[in-house]
Amino acid sequence: MTDRYAVFGNPIAHSLSPKIHAFFAKDTGEELSYEPILVPEGRFKETAREFFCDGKGCNVTVPCKLDAYDFADILTPYAEAAGAVNTLKKLENGRIEGDNTDGRGLTADLKRLGVKLDGAKILVMGAGGAARGIIRPLLDESVALVTVVNRTFEKAKKLAEHFGVQACSYEDLSANYNVIINATSTSLNGTLPPLADEILSKASFAYDLMYKPNGETTFTKKALEKGCTKVADGFGMLIMQAALSFELWRGVKPDVTKAISYFRAC
Repeated sequence: MTDRYAVFGNPIAHSLSPKIHAFFAKDTGEELSYEPILVPEGRFKETAREFFCDGKGCNVTVPCKLDAYDFADILTPYAEAAGAVNTLKKLENGRIEGDNTDGRGLTADLKRLGVKLDGAKILVMGAGGAARGIIRPLLDESVALVTVVNRTFEKAKKLAEHFGVQACSYEDLSANYNVIINATSTSLNGTLPPLADEILSKASFAYDLMYKPNGETTFTKKALEKGCTKVADGFGMLIMQAALSFELWRGVKPDVTKAISYFRAC
């Protein structure tokens, strides 16, 4: 019987995950099925239990990542740090392992893009789930500094204290960062975080966790206009975190460079 995988969410019809994992499977010669599963509101546990009667693993997207965290029998250190799960795997003993590959997907993509993380000073804009999911993997790369900034300073402070990093208000930021990461959702509605132009102009790299088909978000466009040396949207991170899930399930590393080139051209 073909091994069964899926992505859970609500809404879910828009998800690229089925196409990405179909590409990985074909490219690596792995035989599997991968389907989108719409999770009715408040029914994650029941939906997941039914799936894992014969399912091997699944990805989890909004708004189900906290539900997946609660559902998992055991958690990886990355899932524990993020407080959320985006990947579930059924182990040989029947227990369900929860992992979070988002942050490692980001650091892998930054390395692919030639960003030097060792000793880097990094500014993370946003204090929600997206920001929480990337800080631990960034710290694992021996960065010199991580500062969390948010419109609501108390949220930034709470998140920063959890990871032992700095928090700051937008008003008090200094222009002293190599890498600026937009972990807010502002690019989804075409707006921008209230970041001073001077900070963007002195950064060498700006990264938006959101992505657009043409690779340009509101934030990356602004960063280039203000003199930031290099920018990227989060499409590479999307592919990288999916590849990490695939490897967790199948023990095979997909060719992420080939996948990024293929889907960017679609």
